[in-house]
Amino acid sequence: METTDRMEPPSLVLCAIESAARIYPDRPVVYFMKGLGNITTEEEENNTRQRFPSLSSFPNVYYFPLIMDELFSNTPLISWFEKVDQSREQYWTHVSSDACRFAMIWKYGGIYMDTDVISISQVPNDHFLAAQSQGTTSSSVFGLSPHHSLTWQFMENFVENYRGEIWGHQGPGVFTRVVTRWCGMPTFNCTDDVMCANISYFHPQRFYPIPYKSWRKYFQVWERLPTFNSSYALHLWNFMNKAGQTMVPGSNTLVEHLYQNYCPTIYRQILRN
Repeated sequence: METTDRMEPPSLVLCAIESAARIYPDRPVVYFMKGLGNITTEEEENNTRQRFPSLSSFPNVYYFPLIMDELFSNTPLISWFEKVDQSREQYWTHVSSDACRFAMIWKYGGIYMDTDVISISQVPNDHFLAAQSQGTTSSSVFGLSPHHSLTWQFMENFVENYRGEIWGHQGPGVFTRVVTRWCGMPTFNCTDDVMCANISYFHPQRFYPIPYKSWRKYFQVWERLPTFNSSYALHLWNFMNKAGQTMVPGSNTLVEHLYQNYCPTIYRQILRN
C-alpha cells in the first residue's frame, strides 16, 4: 500500500509488485494507493493501469484507492482514527500503514507484504506469522483469513497501546505483544518453523535472511551470491536506507541480481531509461 499521495512509485515498489505477480500468477496482487480516486468504471480501471505501463502485462495486478475512514469503519481502529491529529504525528505515514494492514486483512484476508519485500518463492501457508528476529514478530509480511480473531486482537492492541511517537511500537510492537499473549513468544533452536497456537510461525530466514543492521549488504557486490534457498521473500529494510540508495544497472550488486531475476520487466525499463 501507499499511505501518502505519491502516484509515481519508486522502482523498489514496482519490483515488489512485479515479483509478487510473477510468484503468485493465479492470485490477485492488489496495490492500495491513497492518491488514487475511486474506480467505478472499466474505463477508469484501464486508465489507472496505463499509469503503470511496466506492470501492464500482469493481468493479476489491481489498483485500489486507499480510503482510510471506509477501511477502518466497523473496526476498533475507527475510534483512534477519528481523534488522532495527523499533523502532529511524527511517523504518520508508517503508523497509518500499520493500521491499514490490520483492517485490510481483517476485512479481506490474504497475505500482506510491505512494498520493500521482493518475492522469490511462494509462501506455502495462507495462515502465518513470521519472526523478524529471535523475540520480535514481524509486521512486514503475514497472512490470515478474513475476520480472524487474531487480527481483531491486533487492532485492539494498536488502539489500547497507541504510542505513535515510538518507531515500531504500532508495527512489530503490536505483533510481538499480541503473539506473546496468544501463545508465548516462540523460540527457535534451529531453522525449522514452529507453531503459535494453530498458526505457523516462520523462522527469520524466511523473510529476513539479512537482518536490518546489515541492510547495506543488498547494495554491495558479493564475491559469491547467496542462494536464499530457505526464504520465500526478502525484506530490503527501506526505512533504514536514509540516503536513498537504489538499484544501479551494471553495478553487479546483490539488489541488481534480485531485480534481474524477480522483476526483470522493471529492470529492463530502468535500463531503457
